Amino acid sequence: MNINQQPGSRKIIIIGAGFGGLSCAITLAVRGYEVTMLEKQPVVGGKLQSIERAGYHFDRGPSTITMPHVFRSVFEYAGRSMDDYVHLYELEPRTRNIFADGSVVDLSRDASVTAQQIAAYSPEDALNYPRFLQEAEALYQKADTQFLNTLLLSWKDKLKPSMGKSLLRVRPLTTLQLLLRKYFRHPNTLMLLGRYATYVGASPYQAPSIFAMMAHVEANQGVYGVRGGTYQIVRGMEKLALELGVQIRTGVEVNRILTSSGRVSGVETDQGSWQAPLVIVNGDVLSANRMLLPQEQRPSLPDRRIDAYEPSLSGFVTLAGVPQQYDQLLHHTVFFPEQYEPEFQSIFGQKKPPVQPTLYICHSGYSEPELAPPGGSNLFILANAPYISDQWNWQEQRESYGQQIGKILEGYGLYGIRQGPVWEHYTPEDIRRDTYAHQGAIYGISSNGPRQTFFRPGNRSRDVQGLWYVGGTTHPGGGTPVVTLSGQLVARHIADHL
Repeated sequence: MNINQQPGSRKIIIIGAGFGGLSCAITLAVRGYEVTMLEKQPVVGGKLQSIERAGYHFDRGPSTITMPHVFRSVFEYAGRSMDDYVHLYELEPRTRNIFADGSVVDLSRDASVTAQQIAAYSPEDALNYPRFLQEAEALYQKADTQFLNTLLLSWKDKLKPSMGKSLLRVRPLTTLQLLLRKYFRHPNTLMLLGRYATYVGASPYQAPSIFAMMAHVEANQGVYGVRGGTYQIVRGMEKLALELGVQIRTGVEVNRILTSSGRVSGVETDQGSWQAPLVIVNGDVLSANRMLLPQEQRPSLPDRRIDAYEPSLSGFVTLAGVPQQYDQLLHHTVFFPEQYEPEFQSIFGQKKPPVQPTLYICHSGYSEPELAPPGGSNLFILANAPYISDQWNWQEQRESYGQQIGKILEGYGLYGIRQGPVWEHYTPEDIRRDTYAHQGAIYGISSNGPRQTFFRPGNRSRDVQGLWYVGGTTHPGGGTPVVTLSGQLVARHIADHL
């Protein structure tokens, strides 16, 4: 099949149909552009996919939904109500946190309720929790006004006085762990709140303190479930895109970005060529450059510079369909090990999976029993894992590490978790295969340190005119709502200025 489109000023090709690509396509379609999306997987969604096994429903990918206003804004920009496409419901408690000493903290919208639970093991930490939330809210407000909703396309944008003042305010050289230690002393509290660094693929011992803002985002703005599973957000965005005239072609793999005289001219795929004067990559910036552009056409991002970026952490996912239920589990539950720091030393230092990982479980059937057979549990289990390197072979270790995870969970009282009709694993190698994520990293590059947090690869190619990027590797960063913002920001800039 050979499909050609003649170049025209209103034609745009988007490579990849994840959250960033879909939000970008919708916004551009509203502004009158002819958008064609090309997705290599059989369905849209990127890293988020809907899986059905033996009557159990799973969302493989992002499962903690925050900042719902970002998703609503995609639909509102098109003059629609998100409620006609997707139904969100607030979770209270937000997340159950279970510690090795038996302590349990169910994160609540009511700070006094959360503090009361913290007081059971540390009265001092409990007293400081409300004050910490005020700091987290201030960091969020600064990020929201100066970073999250602004494209930083040039050094002039990055070095303007307001940006400099904001950077000083968020103390970019202070790690999240150091900020937390201003308020808290007990290891449980430090783990509870340090975990937010993993939301952007980083370590709390290296990530900047600005990510403390996630404490405000979750506790005060809320954590949400999605009726029918998280993938319904993707389905709703896909439906809206199609209504607006976006052409979505799945099962189409882009092999090369075409250029002429330093300008993008289209793409070459396994099913022919598409021509357009603007191409937007919704995917990993590093992989896209290495795979789709010869090195001589990208002097600002040669292979050596790509290799210099530290990838984010990845994940080892287990889907467990179990014909029983567990009293320990809410919709979201986290089991913490005795010590936290060895996990990140293993992941980023040794580049090996931790022996005692933190384990996150999404049991959406807790809120929606119909997502599993009667009396059953549909468990999405995530262990933080290193990005792909020569230090670990997932093909050889896949099953043994999966059994290790199962034994740990049985030690937490989740007996029989490995004996259900569904017990399967998804590794960093699988993530790389399906999405071309650089070295299998979930969030693109890590946010370990200020450079990789505040000065990520740009949304606009410095080498090829008309080539743009949206997604977790580029500005404003990783995480489902932030990636969605990335698509909106690029689309609006193109429509307003090009």
